[in-house]
Amino acid sequence: MAERKLLVLYGSQTGTAQDVAERIGREGKRRHFTCRVTALDHYTLADLIYEPLVMFVCSTTGQGESPDNMKHFWRFFFRRNLPANSLCLVDSAVLGLGDSSYPKFNFIAKKLRKRLVQLGSNPLMTLGLGDDQHELGPDAVIDPWLTEFWAKALKLYPLPQGVNELSDDVLLPSKYSFQFQDETNIDVPVQALDMNGRNGKPPSQVQPFHARVLSNRRVTDPSHFQDVRLMKFDIAGSGIEYSAGDVVMIEPRNSLESVQQFCQLLRLDPHSMFFLKPNDSATPLPARLPQPCTVQYMVERHLDINGVPRRSFFELLSHFSVDEMEQEKLKEFSSAKGQEELYSYCNRPRRTTLEVLFDFPHTTAIIPHDYLLDLIPEMRPRAFSIASSQQAHPDQLHILMAVVQYKTMLKKPRNGLCSNWLASLDPQQGEVRVPLWTKKGGLRFPTDAKTPAIMVGPGTGVAPFRAAIQERVAEGKQDNCLFFGSRGKSKDFFCQAEWEELTQKGCLTLFTAFSRDQENKIYVQHRIKENGPLLWDLLHNKCAFFYIAGNAKMMPTQVMDSLKSIFQSEGGLAVTEAEQLLRDLERAGRFQTETWS
Repeated sequence: MAERKLLVLYGSQTGTAQDVAERIGREGKRRHFTCRVTALDHYTLADLIYEPLVMFVCSTTGQGESPDNMKHFWRFFFRRNLPANSLCLVDSAVLGLGDSSYPKFNFIAKKLRKRLVQLGSNPLMTLGLGDDQHELGPDAVIDPWLTEFWAKALKLYPLPQGVNELSDDVLLPSKYSFQFQDETNIDVPVQALDMNGRNGKPPSQVQPFHARVLSNRRVTDPSHFQDVRLMKFDIAGSGIEYSAGDVVMIEPRNSLESVQQFCQLLRLDPHSMFFLKPNDSATPLPARLPQPCTVQYMVERHLDINGVPRRSFFELLSHFSVDEMEQEKLKEFSSAKGQEELYSYCNRPRRTTLEVLFDFPHTTAIIPHDYLLDLIPEMRPRAFSIASSQQAHPDQLHILMAVVQYKTMLKKPRNGLCSNWLASLDPQQGEVRVPLWTKKGGLRFPTDAKTPAIMVGPGTGVAPFRAAIQERVAEGKQDNCLFFGSRGKSKDFFCQAEWEELTQKGCLTLFTAFSRDQENKIYVQHRIKENGPLLWDLLHNKCAFFYIAGNAKMMPTQVMDSLKSIFQSEGGLAVTEAEQLLRDLERAGRFQTETWS
């Protein structure tokens, strides 16, 4: 009988792929597979040829790029000298997680599956393409895809005689055991993860740099509905190097109020200390949790108690419930049939894990502490476009951040975890520091001094272009064209004085669109269309690069439509030729987008 081993490899920027991969690992264990779940870059690639069954779960970032934790794998996997039959003994399946509002939707998953076939792997399944834009989220694709996968996997790797699948009612062992300590008996202090000791390595998620906040200034009018901040950080001595288009990753913090509420609900002493012990030798300790650790540290900095819980949360929670009504509801939310109900209860109002725990008090009170890290995922860092140039500000890093606050059907307003925490930091009240590190972004700017750059950045989408313009001006590149849009000139014209000064110096050509300053709304796509002759000259005759950054909802598509219209009116191209030109520009790296939902 074929060896019943399942390897689940994931590549993810946000952690979603990891969550899905761990779910697949749990489902595999219920079918008595020996399962290993790990990030692609943490796996020894030479061992891949010996794996009987491999599942790849991966997302796509930026302009069709691989996530950070699969970059090494990606470079190795596409080496030309790999034999064509390398993976002829491997059965594989690929599940992509993406957002169809991006031009290169699930590009990495598509390319990976094609390469697996080239190397001789037997594809067990058609490619799965999860889509965040689906009204029920990626589960709308993942659920039926996994049902088919397990059916095919069990045909190839049948259960041993007399062995049955474990039902969903069986509680699997926890990943870790908590060993709480009497503080008086601990000689080893909690590791000081907040120290800025670099050990010769650049800052990273495992060891971020704790940057001092220099300023935290609101750049929208006090009467404006939206609070947008320009924050400046001191990175002197950090070893951080960044360029225009790069992003900064920031670790958020749960509020002290949330930490206290969570500890009260689960009857945890925030000051108690514990060691973590993996229950499986293949399970590594969490890299960002010290040993020993306090409950306060874990809840404040590690557990995503203010995130919207996923379906697996309700599934695991149902195992602990002894209250009949609560258990019934939890099981409904975790079933395939109950996904619309779950969406209405959880996703639509953006109900947090902490709020859900309040709604199921009988179950919450008896959650075994050993299952905390199975139940609640690790808090993910947030990415912000860097809004400054290191050439202009050598020891600083700036971000332009909208403070996320909105209302749903719930009485309590929804607040973005990281943006509200950052907005609350006041350097005038004393020294405050923020853990951060940088990584390469998706935007690449031309190196040739004579190549113009056309940048379309409404709202906070202008952040990476502020960095690019500062950098290009510092390098003597003066052919910069910026289209900026917002609601009103007096309300939210970010960096107005800076743009106007650069315009006067001849370093910037600026076009603005203030949608609410006149009866008919004017947006950046209208300004683009009005300036067709200029843009055609820059793109056609001067080989300009064209960039879009901002909200993915409607703006990017409308800007692209205006651009194609210019290709037709100024270049005399047919519709199909205009569309092909835009594709050609994208392929050449001269048309780039950075958008978010």
